[in-house]
Amino acid sequence: METNDLELILINISGKDRPGLTSALTEILGKYDASILDIGQADIHHTLSLGILFKTTSEQSGNIMKELLFKAGEMNVSIRFSPITIEAYNEWVNRQGKHRWILTILGRRITAKQIAAVSRIVAEQELNIDAIQRLTGRMPLHEGEEAMDKSCIEFSVRGTPIDKAKMQKELMELASELEFDVSMQEDTIYRRSRRLICFDMDSTLIETEVIDELAMRAGVGDEVKAITESAMRGEIDFKESFTQRVALLKGLDASVMRDIAENLPMSEGIERLMTVLKRTGYKIAILSGGFTYFGNYLKQKFGIDYVYANELEIIDGKLTGRYVGDIVDGKRKAELLRLLAQVENVNIAQTIAVGDGANDLPMLSIAGLGIAYHAKPKVKAGAKQSISTIGIDGVLYFMGFKDSFITDSSNKLY
Repeated sequence: METNDLELILINISGKDRPGLTSALTEILGKYDASILDIGQADIHHTLSLGILFKTTSEQSGNIMKELLFKAGEMNVSIRFSPITIEAYNEWVNRQGKHRWILTILGRRITAKQIAAVSRIVAEQELNIDAIQRLTGRMPLHEGEEAMDKSCIEFSVRGTPIDKAKMQKELMELASELEFDVSMQEDTIYRRSRRLICFDMDSTLIETEVIDELAMRAGVGDEVKAITESAMRGEIDFKESFTQRVALLKGLDASVMRDIAENLPMSEGIERLMTVLKRTGYKIAILSGGFTYFGNYLKQKFGIDYVYANELEIIDGKLTGRYVGDIVDGKRKAELLRLLAQVENVNIAQTIAVGDGANDLPMLSIAGLGIAYHAKPKVKAGAKQSISTIGIDGVLYFMGFKDSFITDSSNKLY
């Protein structure tokens, strides 16, 4: 086909969606041996938007457009034709090699104001939005109407940010200001094939710090809680604070641990999260500065694969105020994440880490996807992704899951 005989035509079809529409239109293109160079479709509330860029000859283009126009009228949809120059097509092709990003915004409700603010940051970085999709179910029309208690929208973005660090910082600040959560991830093969997820336990999988619960039973609750909060803010070295807190538990009857375990307040969404992770074949680990007794309780409850935490020394049924073995601190968590990635034979980029405290930052920083969950300010400031507005099952949306993909045969939404 000679270049001067070549025609590139973009058709845009819109109207009420119906079965067989795409088939009917592409059959006409096939009849004239036209080559499809690009195609994309979206359906919003049964309203179709379909775009097809095709290549044909000057001799055939008139017949193709005539038949497409008649078919569109027959099927009661609108069709628009736009000629594309070879120069414009080549420029578009060259842009395809640029980086691609997945930008996810998440919250109880997603508003136009939030979307506008995020879109503005994307535009300021000279990035193009290729696609937008909703990952969560329908939104309510009226207050009090039963509906999803969370909303998530995912942007597919192309290009190289002018200043990626600045963009990341602005997104996190915006999320805090407008009360939503945000994730920006490069869209690589690793993002689509993650296999290992590691969680902190206290104030992440459960809504308490177990050492504080033990301290209350020992009558030293206020003292231990003050040390815990200081450690989680990063004001005290974790090993030092851990040793101080455990020492205050000396003499506590070990039998109280069972009662505490059986009454742990679970984080919102944990059962849904664990069910989906297990169903989709993820390996799950707890890497905790807490205690193995409680980690093993969660392991049995949810089918968790690995638990690494701290072991309390018990003699004659009493806590001695000492611990056994090495402390699982921030450095150790990062080492364990690397070790588990090797054991599971996955690239570190295929791992996910979720935590809330300063001692979680090392593993959040090396994981392929590090998420600060309802975290302290210092931790959020050092994280690239954060969830603060909904439950821990929000992790699923940052992983790219859609509600429609995670329902069972009875249509129960996990």
